[in-house]
Amino acid sequence: MTTTGLDAIATPQGTFAVLAMDQRGTLRRMLAAVDRTDTTDAEIVAMKRDMIASLAGSASAFLIDPTFGIPAAEQVRDVPSYGLLLAAEPGTRPTHDGEPTVTLDPAQDAAWVRDSGAHAMKFLAQVRADRPVGADGRDLTAEAHDALKVLIEDCAAQGVPSVVENLIYPLNGEAPLSPEARADAIIEAAVLIDGLKPSLLKLEYPGSPEACRRLAERLTVPWAVLSAGVSSDEFAQVLRVSCDEGGASGFIAGRAIWKETVAMDHAERVAFLSETGRRRMDDYTSIIDGRARPYREAIA
Repeated sequence: MTTTGLDAIATPQGTFAVLAMDQRGTLRRMLAAVDRTDTTDAEIVAMKRDMIASLAGSASAFLIDPTFGIPAAEQVRDVPSYGLLLAAEPGTRPTHDGEPTVTLDPAQDAAWVRDSGAHAMKFLAQVRADRPVGADGRDLTAEAHDALKVLIEDCAAQGVPSVVENLIYPLNGEAPLSPEARADAIIEAAVLIDGLKPSLLKLEYPGSPEACRRLAERLTVPWAVLSAGVSSDEFAQVLRVSCDEGGASGFIAGRAIWKETVAMDHAERVAFLSETGRRRMDDYTSIIDGRARPYREAIA
């Protein structure tokens, strides 16, 4: 029997223990930081293949990109079954006066996700619900809302779960956000997207137990917390608070698990992922066991 819907990327308990490995530009920057600018595309595919092969059985699913992740998954054989969550945002995203805009790639729609062999679509949006209309009359928040509405409706029509990730960004001329203002921005953007009814939200940690409770009170769809490149120990605490106070349904985390491997060769990388990486994944899964809110309960 083929598993469909969010069940295809969830644990048997209906929670999420997803390894994020869809980085492209970010991964190139990480490689440059360790003097590996000459890393080839084939070597990046091999890195991602090693992640899947080493962590299948611990991760409920893998968040992959189309450029390197799909070829990597195609090379993995004889491992426990896992789900695939495919990133559908354009590899290079446009901006307006330095601020990110939300733009769909017509070639990367829900049918494309399904035909690629993936089980669900992930789409990265950068939305500020509090962004004022610009002096030029352009409303980036309304544009993002309309684009996400098209995407979510397309996924629903095709039977492909939609996972929308949002990252907060600074507005032009804006001073660094205080923790309270940042929490407000995360929550208000999440509520805006929640109104479109995606299958799942992938969100930044809003910063405190109190902010997590505020988020939980206003969402009507399940959410999973992302790791944002923090340390493994810090993410463990973020995960506890997100589940206990925010009703999170699990995690979609990447660099907290594998970031050290960008400086490693194949043998060292596989050893690290098979030991330290798997231990981290299992520790995180242990944290959400009995703590994360099953996604069906969140929907109900």
